Amino acid sequence: MKIAVETIVAAPIADVWRAYTTPDDIKQWNAASDDWHTTAATVDLRAGGAFSSRMEAKDGSMGFDFAGTYTKVEAPRLLEYAFGDRTAQVAFTPEAGGVKLQVSFDGEDTHSVEQQRGGWQAILDNFKRYVEAKQRS
Repeated sequence: MKIAVETIVAAPIADVWRAYTTPDDIKQWNAASDDWHTTAATVDLRAGGAFSSRMEAKDGSMGFDFAGTYTKVEAPRLLEYAFGDRTAQVAFTPEAGGVKLQVSFDGEDTHSVEQQRGGWQAILDNFKRYVEAKQRS
């Protein structure tokens, strides 16, 4: 089962791509809520390259690594990756006023579709806010 989320980011595609694929940027936006943060990120941006993000609760109560391997990299338009036995695709499409960012991923059985969609959408919303704030500064 594929689940999809999307947003439109008011920024040039090169800036959107860079913020999505640069470890220092990822650490700034990669969280679903204010009580979580990403403490470390690595990116080897090529097909076969590995990526990892360490996500932790700010109170130190828990954390996990989100890691996988890029299976397709077509800068600045498309990323595909595998994480565990699941896959995801991130499409960057220029539009009037910005870039449509669409993320589709294989769902899992532990959480409801609504919970999964909500979590991934929250991270994407955080990404939009981060990139647009950077554009204004």
